[in-house]
Amino acid sequence: MIGRGTIINVIAIVVGASGGLLLKNGIPERMKHTIMQGIGLAVVMLGLSGALQELFLLSAEGRLERRFTMLMILCLVGGGMIGAAFRIEERLERLGKRVEQKFSGLGGNFARGFITASLVYCVGAMAVVGALEDGLTGKIEILLSKSILDGISAVIFGASLGPGVLFSAVSVFLYQGTLTILAGLVKTVMSPEVLSQMSLIGGILIMGIGVNLLEIGKIKVGDLLPAIFLPLLLELVPKWFAVLG
Repeated sequence: MIGRGTIINVIAIVVGASGGLLLKNGIPERMKHTIMQGIGLAVVMLGLSGALQELFLLSAEGRLERRFTMLMILCLVGGGMIGAAFRIEERLERLGKRVEQKFSGLGGNFARGFITASLVYCVGAMAVVGALEDGLTGKIEILLSKSILDGISAVIFGASLGPGVLFSAVSVFLYQGTLTILAGLVKTVMSPEVLSQMSLIGGILIMGIGVNLLEIGKIKVGDLLPAIFLPLLLELVPKWFAVLG
């Protein structure tokens, strides 16, 4: 059954975030701040390792060779322009605040928890590659591993950022579910190289999320989200024109 991996992932986030909310009052504010810094550092390293894994390729001579550098720049710039034009970051924040108003009695910084957790769980290479693999082959090993990691982090996020983290499960369901369905539709034309390119961009955006969590800068990761899908678009458009021609 295609989509099992996403369903398991959603359940893990709900369970983890619920556990974190129960623990919230038992964790001192100073400890929550330190925990969030630790998570921020971990997220930066996860993004960095994922990006470097796709950016460098071991040659036959045993040397590391860079690849996709121009495409990386093109996708980040182009994706940022698209995201800024559609004000994705602003719309995400407004969505979080609207939901926060409806559930204001739950307390906590709902919008920040919803947006941060949604981006962390959705932007990552594991989310993209796992959902695509589910749709392309029906295998869910990547999403199972992601579910474990997300469930654990949801406990900490839930305790530190509040109930918004719980509702990020909806974002994961819609995002990964859509990717899985789309993968099933385009699996005959998607190459492994495109998967690597999408994973590279995803890793870079994860680093941006980590920077935001560490509060050393404000990167509008939401506006950069379209960059993940530009490698796929750049591969499909020439093929469509070839078919039409």
